[in-house]
Amino acid sequence: MKEQLIRKCRICLLLIIYGFLVPVSKAAEREKPAMFWTWLDYNPSTNFDSICREMNYLGIDGVMLNAASPDEYRVAIPIAKKYGIQVIAWLWTMNLEHDRDKILKEHPDWFSVNRNGKSLADTTAYVGYYKFLSPVVPEVKDYIKQKIQSYCEVEGLAGISIDYNRYVDVVLPTTLWPKYNIVQDREYAAWDYGYHPIAIEKFKKQYGYDPRAQKDPSKDLKWRQFRCDQITEMANMIADVVHANGKTMAASPFPTPKMASRMVRQDWGKWNLDLVFPMVYSNFYTEDPSFIKDCTLENVRDKANHTTLYCGLMAKNNDEMFVDMDEALNNGAQGISIFTIHSLQDPKIKERFRAYTAAAKLKKEKNNGTLSRIAGHKVENDPFKKIGIMKLITQKIQDMVKAENPAASPVALSKYKQVDSYDVTKKYLVKDKVSKKNFYVTFFFYGDILSGWNVDPAPTNS
Repeated sequence: MKEQLIRKCRICLLLIIYGFLVPVSKAAEREKPAMFWTWLDYNPSTNFDSICREMNYLGIDGVMLNAASPDEYRVAIPIAKKYGIQVIAWLWTMNLEHDRDKILKEHPDWFSVNRNGKSLADTTAYVGYYKFLSPVVPEVKDYIKQKIQSYCEVEGLAGISIDYNRYVDVVLPTTLWPKYNIVQDREYAAWDYGYHPIAIEKFKKQYGYDPRAQKDPSKDLKWRQFRCDQITEMANMIADVVHANGKTMAASPFPTPKMASRMVRQDWGKWNLDLVFPMVYSNFYTEDPSFIKDCTLENVRDKANHTTLYCGLMAKNNDEMFVDMDEALNNGAQGISIFTIHSLQDPKIKERFRAYTAAAKLKKEKNNGTLSRIAGHKVENDPFKKIGIMKLITQKIQDMVKAENPAASPVALSKYKQVDSYDVTKKYLVKDKVSKKNFYVTFFFYGDILSGWNVDPAPTNS
């Protein structure tokens, strides 16, 4: 027995000497993550020291920094550390940023292809900077892996947070439709990406058929999940690199795993993340803070067990900022990231933000480093029980009536009558009893929660 114990000790000593236990020791060296963060673009010509001073004053002790090269992080990190601020590299993966033009010129075959057979190498989806790579291309994986490794070698960098690790939005949030003059009440071919020839062949080999042969490929659950899985493989490949370097792995995905799976093929609950900062920007979706509560509750349920949940919020220079943070922290989020600190301009809002962060940190510390959810909160999927959203819809209808008649009286709406239902969509008819005008109100339930709404004029004889 004694000889066996001595032999085991010798083996452990050899493992340590030859570095086989390095990943464990590196993991132990990771910093305890900050509670309050901001996303931020780094610009060498700006005074980064003054920005860090402002972050420190406001109680923001972490920054997801987007810089053009590893060397820029080497300049920025010592400045941030002077103020006790952790730096995580905020890196775009599938959608190119700093290296976009170079890759477009040298590797046009790397880019994502839509259901119509159009490649992003020579077509546009929404905006010119949407240049997504295809995750199934082996050379793309090698390129991303080398890129991540180069950033992991930066001394003092706490970790990597990946963004745009997805496909093009097959469906945009409803509030963005007017900006692009589109209606996306279902999945349309022009915005449905992931049809790279290599992906098609890989899917055919796995399932025995071509998804393009389906009458409506958007309804093929195997094809949808296959594309989600390609993005998951990319995320977990990156996580392996990050963790091998003793860094923290994080991501900034869409609001919930289920919503992200439908909207951008991003099933992030299966990613090997240490921290997750879902971008729960309520102003893009329902425009109501209840969206933050619903998403956070769903994320607590659907995230990986080893992943610490934060909540990414759009910074607001008014009292709504604090309502939004309450909705996140009271429902399971362990911290906040805002986009971005520059939006906080009002001195009174800044002082209140500073007091808020201090109080939240103290509360978390007193509760052994965690924030507890308020008991009894649950996701509410009945839009008619969401007072804030129904008020917004009524105001929208009022604005539409007044656009035709500025002197119009306040609207008086009839009962809502459901007239259609398909996929994630429920459509209702409502009448203004004063102007005699009819309206269609459509609700969208991507990811099993109310994720958007829209109002359109309806024929008077509807």
